[in-house]
Amino acid sequence: MKYVYPLLAAFLFAISVPLGKKLLDGLRPLELSSLCYLGSGLGLLAWRALVSGKGSEAPLEKRDLPYVAGFVLSGGVLAPLLLFSGLLLTASSSASMLLNFELLFTSLIAVLVFREPGGARFWTAAAFITAGGFALSMDGGGVRPGLGALLVLTSSLMWGVDNNLTARVSMKDPVTLAAIKGLAGGLVNGLLAFFTYQSLPPLKWAGAALLLGFASYGLSLVLFILGMRALGASRAGAFFGSYPFIGAAVSVLLLGEPVTPGLLWAGGLMLTAFLLLAAESHRHGHHHEPLAHEHSHDHGDGHHGHRHEPPPAGLHSHAHEHEPLEHEHPHHPDEHHRHAH
Repeated sequence: MKYVYPLLAAFLFAISVPLGKKLLDGLRPLELSSLCYLGSGLGLLAWRALVSGKGSEAPLEKRDLPYVAGFVLSGGVLAPLLLFSGLLLTASSSASMLLNFELLFTSLIAVLVFREPGGARFWTAAAFITAGGFALSMDGGGVRPGLGALLVLTSSLMWGVDNNLTARVSMKDPVTLAAIKGLAGGLVNGLLAFFTYQSLPPLKWAGAALLLGFASYGLSLVLFILGMRALGASRAGAFFGSYPFIGAAVSVLLLGEPVTPGLLWAGGLMLTAFLLLAAESHRHGHHHEPLAHEHSHDHGDGHHGHRHEPPPAGLHSHAHEHEPLEHEHPHHPDEHHRHAH
């Protein structure tokens, strides 16, 4: 299941670029950016009201706020504004390819700044996924140089920053995290849109953008956070980086678009990358320092030996302490395995 989360997130996000391009026929970039994130935040709040997960997820703490502020600014405000501004100046196919650099930026920041382990298998898989994005771009004639391409590329960098900051708090309630980003990003961009355009968007276009935002920015982010929780930012980002191919494949199946050589090459490269990552086994003896934190957990993972009276059933959340521990087992760079190598 840990691989399914980022792949589902990739599918939901993949549909946002062609649909976002279409919505720019009736909306301006700031309006579309605002409405997509408002749809994300409002939709997730409604979901929370209808399907409560109370008690199974950890609330945010004061020490989490700098990370929250950082991912709201980078991913909730700057990235979508840059993307939709760039989409006005470049083709949707070119923008989709450039967004594939989000994987590269996410991985570089995770490994170089936050010290997640890389390794030959991981970097080979990342190279295959990036090459798959280039293969897709060749069908559309490649990326045209210019301001539009630069804006989309910068949005990929901002989302790479966003992914890594979100990973630092991924053990907290993912619906709360995604709703905060959606509401904050939507309100900031909404105010900018109103003062810039001095008008409100047409109602029918606004409704479509809200629905797109709930799926492609809200539900997608919740799934991606769950993926980062289990795999770390770099590995989850690699699986999420398959979304250009997923978007192209959906176009073939649902819209009857042709199967091109670039699509076949991209499919082969990304399937190879998926198999490399899915078969990855990182195992060595490692030491856990004492740690006190709160997150959703059960008692079957070998890291939560504290006792309850009465014993809990399934996932639950509460503040708890980890005693020093030394053992060996396969693991990913999640919250409990950010040790040095």
